[in-house]
Amino acid sequence: MTEQIKQEALELAPFLRRTFQTLHQAPELGNQEHRTASLIRSQLDEWGIACSACAGTGTVAVIQGGKPGRTIGFRADIDALPITEETGLPYASTSPGVMHACGHDFHTAALLGAAALLARRRGEIAGNIKLFFQPDEEGDGGAARMIADGCMESPHVDAVLCCHVESGIPTGTVAVRSGPICAASNPFSVKLRGRGTHGAKPHLGTDVIVAGAQIITALQTVSSRRTAPTEPVVVTVGSFRSGAAGNVLPEEAVFTGILRTMGGQARERVKKDFRAIVSGIAAGMGVEAEIEIFESYPGCRNDPAMTGLVRQAAGKVLGAGNVRELGEPSLGTDDFGYFSDAVPGCYYYVGVGCEEKGFTFPNHNPHFAADPDALPLAAAIHVQSALDFLRK
Repeated sequence: MTEQIKQEALELAPFLRRTFQTLHQAPELGNQEHRTASLIRSQLDEWGIACSACAGTGTVAVIQGGKPGRTIGFRADIDALPITEETGLPYASTSPGVMHACGHDFHTAALLGAAALLARRRGEIAGNIKLFFQPDEEGDGGAARMIADGCMESPHVDAVLCCHVESGIPTGTVAVRSGPICAASNPFSVKLRGRGTHGAKPHLGTDVIVAGAQIITALQTVSSRRTAPTEPVVVTVGSFRSGAAGNVLPEEAVFTGILRTMGGQARERVKKDFRAIVSGIAAGMGVEAEIEIFESYPGCRNDPAMTGLVRQAAGKVLGAGNVRELGEPSLGTDDFGYFSDAVPGCYYYVGVGCEEKGFTFPNHNPHFAADPDALPLAAAIHVQSALDFLRK
């Protein structure tokens, strides 16, 4: 059965490559994925797979088996990033300042390929497969909105899977991990207010830039001095804006960033430490601090049984020697955690790296590119995982 699935997936390779390249050339930002959604729905309609809009530009599809049984879901994110592409590929983005720099075009094409293969097997399937083509993973969390719109019901989803491309591992391999695999995230914004003055008379004002610089430096002690060395915590400040002239101390400064933890007690402790450091240094330097910490993605934790399912399915398709075990979770974030918090799930990595072809740049880089040769392998793993789950 596995060899047949893999052979059919390889025969789909030209379709998968065309779809992937079409999506890559026409990337759309979160909640603006109208052309992408139209392509997805048109293709599903052509194959006779029932689908409907969900959370705006999202799509939910159902492949109903010929016999009753459980339901497994698969997530593919569909949005792009506000990055100018510099790959030089013949199918590079034609949308200025927008690029599929995280492989969501790959995820979408691979899941469409799996849909085609599973639709052929409707009669022999006991249960259902639901496909979630999710908007805005890079933004405010389209997964939560899809769940709120009822994507996990009618029929109820019993388990959910998701793959993500990884250029750090070669094409033909998969990496899995049971337990925590992605970080929880808390974006933040801090506004400092002081008293502006002439640059020659700093004693007459309160310097928000100096205060901000000291706060930002001190925030690194959240991970280096307030957290055990073995516990993953990252505090990132990505923007710092203040002032307009070199001889004026401004009255306001704003810096923004994100906290990353493995969730749970660590998440709450880091937020508490963050507030204490910001407010303490601000008070000591005579400036006011307005602190906003936003609740965001909950992190991804892989269910042991579902991880085992993927490990075995990937081993059947690729060979057991090509299934790697991840030693440590990633501090990257992904809103798939909303799905895997609702039902048992597994988030795993598909290798798309190939040094000979130049596919070596990391995600979110303007030179990032995924190896299209990995598309049929990802589709076959989806299919094998679905069939193995529904047979039990």
